[in-house]
Formats: sequence, structure tokens, C-alpha cells
Amino acid sequence: MRTFFVVLFVFLFLVLSIPVMLVEWIIGKFNQNKKDISSLRLVQWAFRCVLFISGTKITVIGEENVPKEEPVLYIGNHRSYFDVVITYARTPGLCGYISKKEIERIPLLNVWMRYLHCLFLDRNNIKEGLAVILAAINKVKAGISICVFPEGTRNDTSEDFLPFHGGSLKIAEKGGCAIVPMALNHTEDIFEAHMPWIRRTHVVLEYCKPVYPKDLPKEERKKISDIVEKTIKETYYKNQGLVSG
Repeated sequence: MRTFFVVLFVFLFLVLSIPVMLVEWIIGKFNQNKKDISSLRLVQWAFRCVLFISGTKITVIGEENVPKEEPVLYIGNHRSYFDVVITYARTPGLCGYISKKEIERIPLLNVWMRYLHCLFLDRNNIKEGLAVILAAINKVKAGISICVFPEGTRNDTSEDFLPFHGGSLKIAEKGGCAIVPMALNHTEDIFEAHMPWIRRTHVVLEYCKPVYPKDLPKEERKKISDIVEKTIKETYYKNQGLVSG
């Protein structure tokens, strides 16, 4: 029943929000910041509803590590579609996600994602990938946080991690913002571990201490991808036994 009600809620939200999209568009013509904030809060409310309906309980650790008055680059591991729902519902300010290009084809959802400053990446097009990174840097400079899952795709293998792609960390280096590593545990137990059913699950989200590339010694800046990846992995394994599914 959880699966049915989650799907029903998402469908109704997307359909019934069509007039809201128009209102938001009009607001944006006069006050872009007001549109950004109202779109953010509305989608966060919808995501919190999805988490409630799905029976997802979240233990959050280290939320005080997230800078509240400045944009950041969130970097996390990726095991579930719910990773976006869980993390976006908690962002204190504007935040765009870098998503795969295929998501851009989903009607209505793609409109909301553009409203929320999300960027769409074709993983097979290197030139377009560079353009997305540059667009993300500009977002950060404009005060908008960016979230990236550097494994490149949702990890549905038996391995805990896929290889990290460190190119996205250039967003923080060139944008002058902090990197906030995130470790997510047990999120695949909500849905992916037993598709097509959604089940009540206890997950863990930990925000690690921010890393400011500009404050690192030159030699460490060259290894920043390895540093962030190591931080996420160590945190993930530390929390793996914290709850049982």
C-alpha cells in the first residue's frame, strides 16, 4: 500500500501543481528570489510528505556542519532514488542537483527541476559535461548550492561504492565554496532492495565537516577528490551498523 500511496501522491502533486508552475513563472518575472524560495519550500514539503507516506525514518548526524549562510557543494554516495528526496528535504537554502539527461524527458518533473536550478548531464558527452560544470560554478557564485553524486549513477550493484568521478569537485574549487561530504546508509532498503515495493525503513544521513579547497595546502588540493571520497567511505562504514534497515 505504501508504494501505491507514494505513486498516487507524486502523480497528484505533479498534475495539480500545473497552475502553481504558472504562478511561480509569473512571480519569477517580477521577483526571481521570491520564486526560488517558494519553489524550494513547496518541493521540500512534497518530499517530506513522500518520506512520511513511505514510512522512512531518518537519523541525521552532523547537520551543524552545513554552512547556513553560504552556498556549498554537497557530495554524497548514491544507492537510491530516495537519496535526492532525503537530502533535498533538508537543504537550508537554494540547491540544484546535477542529474542525468534522461530525467529531463519526464514531463512536469523537468519543469520543477529547472525551477530548482537543477542541471542535466549527458554522461557520454564530454563537451556537454564541461558546460554543466561551468554552469554549476556560476550557480555557486550566484549563491546557489549544488549537489552531486560523483559515482555518476545510482549504485545498484552488490558493491558498496562505484568509482568516484572527481571532476565535479572543480565546482567548489572554481566557485570558491565549501565541500560538504554526505554519507547515506540503508537508503536502498526503502525501494531498490525489493522493487517494486516501498517498505518502512530507518536510514542514516551524516553531514561531514566541510572542506574548503582554498584553505588546503597545494599538495592536498591536488588530492581533494581522494580526501572527500575517503571521508564519505569511512563515515558510511562507521554508520553501517547504526540501524538495522
